[in-house]
Amino acid sequence: MKEAFKIGSLMAEQGEKVSGYLPIINTEVEIPITLINGRNEGKTILICGGVHNAEYVGIQSAIELAEELDPENVNGNIIVIRLLNRSGFEHRTMSLVYEDGKNINRVFPGSALGTLADKIAYTMESEIYPRIDYYIDLHCGDGYEALVPYVYCLGVASDYVVETSRKMAEVMDVDYLVVSNVDRGGAYNYAGALGIPSILLERGCKGTWNRELVEEDKHDVKNLLAFLGILDGEVQKKKGVPKEVNPVTYEDAPATGCWYPSFQVGETFKEGEILGVIKDYFGKELYTCLAKHDGIMLYQTISLCIMEDTPMVAYGTWDTNKE
Repeated sequence: MKEAFKIGSLMAEQGEKVSGYLPIINTEVEIPITLINGRNEGKTILICGGVHNAEYVGIQSAIELAEELDPENVNGNIIVIRLLNRSGFEHRTMSLVYEDGKNINRVFPGSALGTLADKIAYTMESEIYPRIDYYIDLHCGDGYEALVPYVYCLGVASDYVVETSRKMAEVMDVDYLVVSNVDRGGAYNYAGALGIPSILLERGCKGTWNRELVEEDKHDVKNLLAFLGILDGEVQKKKGVPKEVNPVTYEDAPATGCWYPSFQVGETFKEGEILGVIKDYFGKELYTCLAKHDGIMLYQTISLCIMEDTPMVAYGTWDTNKE
């Protein structure tokens, strides 16, 4: 008989689904999770929504996946974190934890003795990561961001983790793929450093969600579960795999002011073209952002407000000879 699957005070027996709250270590905060203990033996995967609490497509997708996945069709175990940054969600703080103003994706591995964001990351590391074999992190553009759908996979980890993450990413039905060049900071990056193949899916933006985008997210996740053998069913074929975008340039704003982007996400441009301008409140130019190479705009800030040392643009290019 397959063993019971337990995290915190929640326990799912073989063929059972259990939902409830996981306490964040050394706090009174609890996050909503679902445990699915499949009918058959197999691997364990984490599906996480709400690392950034206004990225609603990923959150709603996680909520619906937790409801729809049937233990009878599962081989192994599935953990669904429906909403990681609960306090930020309930206070509409966009990417930040309400109590400390920190971005969870910038504090891993966290600390049991830090502020709430640190403790959330520490709880992930100590309570969740030791139990999983794979991780898919569901994101989208926050309230001030626009982006094209794309997927990140790990690039700085063991050969097995890098290769497996790449295969997982190629299952996603998106146009572009970005290989991460860091092994710390983000939840999925840190999982990779611990030996867990992980990907991060970006779909949707501007702090909104709709039925079409949620269905696309759920389709991709279920297809990945089938690919990994965790969910019964055939892997649905696609026309091709996402184009790898490399190099990718990330630029933070060097000044606070008003931001005037020149391109829409998904549009292409040439080296040296103006990607946007930051002006002060009297219209004086503070900074002109020039493209360092030909590329496509993956994501950018779209709010009029832009703050120093916060994300401004991310763009990249691909090998057109492979098209």
